[in-house]
Amino acid sequence: MNLLHVDSSILGPGSVSRLISAEIIAAERRRHPEATVTYRDLAAEPVGHLSGAHLAAAQGGATQTPALQRDLAAGQAALDEFLAADVVVIGAPMYNFSIPSQLKAWIDRLAVAGKTFRYTENGPIGLAGGKRIIVASSRGGYYGPETPVAFLDHQENYLRGVFGFFGIDDVTFIRAEGIALGEDRRAEAIAAARRDIEKIAA
Repeated sequence: MNLLHVDSSILGPGSVSRLISAEIIAAERRRHPEATVTYRDLAAEPVGHLSGAHLAAAQGGATQTPALQRDLAAGQAALDEFLAADVVVIGAPMYNFSIPSQLKAWIDRLAVAGKTFRYTENGPIGLAGGKRIIVASSRGGYYGPETPVAFLDHQENYLRGVFGFFGIDDVTFIRAEGIALGEDRRAEAIAAARRDIEKIAA
């Protein structure tokens, strides 16, 4: 059992998504004490955003400077970690109705034709199925499907969509919502997330 733990919040110890993702990992380790855990902190050590040089290198047309070679190697390492994982736990706060740019950059390095998906005459096919994704989702407000601002959710909808594109249909969200609406709401949101962790760990 290989667990991949990815955090992306820029808030450090004050991050709710980091707190929840760590507790999910702890629960998974209790269930699978033999598991190997790989940790990646995208705020502390970000993967570079895609550039024209990356795309040219992928097509064999770029002059690969030492800096570009290091960056390509970092992207390959991120992809290898993801492909090797049986369970991926992702700390994913909502920033401006979407995900942190650091998390988007990491996902861009996973979206590699022939590795996580391929195109066919009948459309794209995901190649990374068989994994389980657990997302520690934190939100300052409430954006669930029953809310009037549900249309602004480009965080969970995007994550479910992109991992589905990779062929992964086992995606679970452990959600803490309303954390910016006062200390009581924050505490309630964390308690609710902890109850959900207990349910998936049962």
